[in-house]
Amino acid sequence: MPSDTLALEATDISKTFGSVKANDQINLEIKKGKIHALLGENGAGKSTLVNILFGLYKADSGIVKVDGETVDLGRPKDAIDRGIGMVHQHFQLVPVLTVAENIVLGNEPSNKASVIDIENAKVKVKELAEKYQLDVDTEATVEDLPVGTQQRVEILRSLYREADILILDEPTAVLTPQETDHLLQVLKKLASQGVAIIFITHKLREVLEVADEVTVMRNGQVVGSTTPGETDESGLAEMMVGRSVVLRVSKETASPDATVLKVKNLCVKDDRGLLAVNGLSLEVRSGEIFGIAGVEGNGQRELVETITGLRTVDTGEILIGSTSITESSPRQISELGVAHIPEDREKHGLIGAHSVADNLILNRYHKSPFSNRGIRQQKAIADYAKEMVEKFDIRTPSIETPSSSLSGGNKQKAIAAREFS
Repeated sequence: MPSDTLALEATDISKTFGSVKANDQINLEIKKGKIHALLGENGAGKSTLVNILFGLYKADSGIVKVDGETVDLGRPKDAIDRGIGMVHQHFQLVPVLTVAENIVLGNEPSNKASVIDIENAKVKVKELAEKYQLDVDTEATVEDLPVGTQQRVEILRSLYREADILILDEPTAVLTPQETDHLLQVLKKLASQGVAIIFITHKLREVLEVADEVTVMRNGQVVGSTTPGETDESGLAEMMVGRSVVLRVSKETASPDATVLKVKNLCVKDDRGLLAVNGLSLEVRSGEIFGIAGVEGNGQRELVETITGLRTVDTGEILIGSTSITESSPRQISELGVAHIPEDREKHGLIGAHSVADNLILNRYHKSPFSNRGIRQQKAIADYAKEMVEKFDIRTPSIETPSSSLSGGNKQKAIAAREFS
């Protein structure tokens, strides 16, 4: 039931981290029953804004209204109490708990004897799942679920808490195309039931397909608002970056050279001891992009972990050039020029509590000029980190900022800077 009634209004929102102005006088209006896409490049300030709206950050200045009433969103509980739910890009679930336990966590129902009534909660969850076509098994343990199903659990947790404003931060970043299509249908269903949705994405096709309204941010500011009916992919891209963008890459014919990676009859087991890679052979040559396609869970992760030394080879051989790395350590493989950008940057790409500078030298901290007889050389580390921040446009208040404080895109830039330099 789309309407023009405002569910949430943010006025003149500003937030600074050190010398970086992440949000600068942001104005945003979210209507009930509408899907509002928030679009922008990495570091545009989108995540900072929604973290303010969910009470994770405190704005330096500005006003937020929910249903026309000014609210103080000093903590997530304040946002939840006002009907705001958020599905984070990196899910906030407890892996060892069941679906039902995760959904009620922090809002556990109890019976007259003050005992947690999990069975009653399961009934309510099943009703919500059926209503919004979010099929889940309430008895399943979260760590056993595929990513797309875990996301449904996150959405159901917000709906269980009666959220009527739902924020989704890059929700399709970890989904397959089929899961993405299903999610977009779910969002349309939620909007038709009156839920106001803030949808953060980089994917222009998704914006044009599902959004009712679009706000574009650049360098911490709102640079414009539009609707899918008034623009196209080229128009949105130009608003995002401030210049004309060629959306289609003209691919030249590759001229591969010598083989740099050879995998021969490789067999690798997964964490359960089952064969994940079975007799795989491939060759990657210098100057080519070698794609490996497949639905998640078909051995891609195990293959990458084996090539980078994180998983043991069962049988077979891997060579970099003419050097066998079948029994080599990750450091030895890195020394041979193998870079690794993992699928989960939070878990395997960065040490969140460590500074940006420390993360940029994780693969070379033991070498000169960063170390002298085991003693850190702070000036060399700082100089190198500043160079990488500028070269790769890593938007951070300082090289001493914990990497966990960076936006998702800037975390990815930091990993790329480390691995490709």
